[in-house]
Amino acid sequence: MAVMEIRPQPFFGNKNRAFWNLQSAGWAGALALRGISGIANGQPLSFLLPIIISTITGYSISLLLSVIYKNLIHQKPIITWVTTIIVLSVAAALFAFVDAWVFLIQNPTIESGFASLFVGYVFVDFTLLGAWSALYFAINFFLRVEEQNDQLLRLEAQATRAQLTMLRYQLNPHFLFNTLNSISTLVLLKQTEPANAMLSRLSSFLRHTLVNEVHSRVTLAQEVETLHLYLDIEKMRFEERLRPNFDIDPAVRDALLPSLLLQPLVENAIKYAVTPMEEGADIAVSARLENDKVRIIVSDTGPGKNGPIDKNTDSTGVGLGNIQERLNQAYGEAHQFEIKSSAGGGFSVIITLPFETREQIEKEAARDNITSGQIRNEAIFGEHASDTSHGGLVTAPAVASSHQKDINP
Repeated sequence: MAVMEIRPQPFFGNKNRAFWNLQSAGWAGALALRGISGIANGQPLSFLLPIIISTITGYSISLLLSVIYKNLIHQKPIITWVTTIIVLSVAAALFAFVDAWVFLIQNPTIESGFASLFVGYVFVDFTLLGAWSALYFAINFFLRVEEQNDQLLRLEAQATRAQLTMLRYQLNPHFLFNTLNSISTLVLLKQTEPANAMLSRLSSFLRHTLVNEVHSRVTLAQEVETLHLYLDIEKMRFEERLRPNFDIDPAVRDALLPSLLLQPLVENAIKYAVTPMEEGADIAVSARLENDKVRIIVSDTGPGKNGPIDKNTDSTGVGLGNIQERLNQAYGEAHQFEIKSSAGGGFSVIITLPFETREQIEKEAARDNITSGQIRNEAIFGEHASDTSHGGLVTAPAVASSHQKDINP
C-alpha cells in the first residue's frame, strides 16, 4: 500500500491563503478577546451582538484598506505614509460611526450622545485598524526583503554558472591541434583507415563532452567513459608508450562531479610524463569511498618535478588553477585539492569531494517541493485572487505584490 508523503509547506508559500488565514484568525481573535473580556466583567450576553457587528465591519473595512494599500506600497515613502494616515483616519471614522450607531440602536435610553460615543470609538477603532495596517506593511516588507534576497541568490547563481561556463569552455587547444595534426599526417601518408578511425573517435569524444551542460555534474562512471574516449584517441598517437590504468570502486560509480574535471589532468600527465619519455609512462586513475567522501587520484610515472608547482601553468591549456577554481565554485570549502610530486617520483593530483548521487539530490529536492518559480507566480501576501485551478474567478481585490509589476485582480 502506497503511503502519501506529507511535505511541510512554508506559511507564505501560498500568499493568497496566508492572507486569508491571518485575516480570519486576527479578527476572530479580536472578537474572542472582546467577548471574553465583557463576559468576565459581568456583561449580559446581549452585548455580544454589537461586538459581532463591529468585528464584521472591521473585517470588511480592512479588506478595503488592503486594496488601497496595494496601490500605495510601491509609491514613494512620503506619498505612501501621508496617504496611509489619511485613509486610515477616514476608515477609523467610518468604523467608529458604525459602532456608535449600532450601540445607540441597542441602547436607546443611554444618556451619552452620538458625538461622545463617536469620539470614544474613534480612538479604539483607529488603534485597532492602525495595528492591522502596521502588521500588513510589516509582512509585505518582510516578503519584499525575501524576494530581493531570492533575486540576489539567483544573480549569484547566474554569475557562478557564467564563470563555470567560461572555465569549462576553455577546451585545451593543444589536444585538438595534436589530434588534427595526427589525422592530417595519416591522410598525407594515405593511411585512410587509421585516419578515419581517429576522426571518428574525435567526433565521439567531442559529442560526448558537449552533450552535458557546461555547469552540470555527471557521474564518475560517465566521466570515466569520457576519459576512455579521450585515451582511445591518444593511444593511436602514442601506442604502447601510453599505458592507462583505471581502478574505480563500484561504490562511487554513481558519485557526481563537475563534467570534464579529470580529462585535463590526464592530458597533463600525457604531456609531461608520456611525451618526453621514450619508454612512455603509466597513467593511473583511481577512486575510492572514504568516510562519505570520494577520493580521486590521477597519477603518472613520469619524471615529476622538484620545487613549488605553479597551478596556473598553461600545461593543459587551462592549467591546474582552472580545475581548482571549478572545484571552489562547485563545492566551496567542502573539497580538497592536493598535488604531490618529486623528481623521478611521478606526479599525482588528489581530489576529495563530498559523496553525492543524483538520487540523493532528487530526494532532497522532493522534500522542498516549493520551487522559487511557483512562489513568484502566486499572488503575494494580501492578493485575494482565487487559485487559477478554480476557474480563475476573483473573490476579492488584489493586494500588494513583491514584484515590481503588480498582479491585478
